[in-house]
Amino acid sequence: MKIKQLASFTGVSAKTIRYYEDIGLLPKAKRGGNGYRYYHEQDVTSLKFIRRCKELRIPLADIKRLVVVQGSGNAPCRQVDTIIFQQLEKIRVAQYELEQLERNLKTLANCCDHEQIKDCEILKHLRAN
Repeated sequence: MKIKQLASFTGVSAKTIRYYEDIGLLPKAKRGGNGYRYYHEQDVTSLKFIRRCKELRIPLADIKRLVVVQGSGNAPCRQVDTIIFQQLEKIRVAQYELEQLERNLKTLANCCDHEQIKDCEILKHLRAN
């Protein structure tokens, strides 16, 4: 199949597919005599895997490691576990930071009952320190 078909099957743009090839996340596609890239069913599977990892916000470097370790059938899962646990921890930190941000914004939103900008408590808080 050509790159446009691969993009359609996987929901990954042709530009992104070419980028993944350039950085070694996907193997270089075979080219026909006409210069077009040609892909196989394995490429669909690989791209769907990469897309799912991206949806989980796993960094490209870690996705690359996950792609590589898939070829080590009998190796321990430690490396995979580590990547997933690290990503989970990053998400927990991000959640905590978002909760703090929400609290701060709620406090600001509820601190002003004035009608005029000159008396606005929100602006006073934002100007302080």
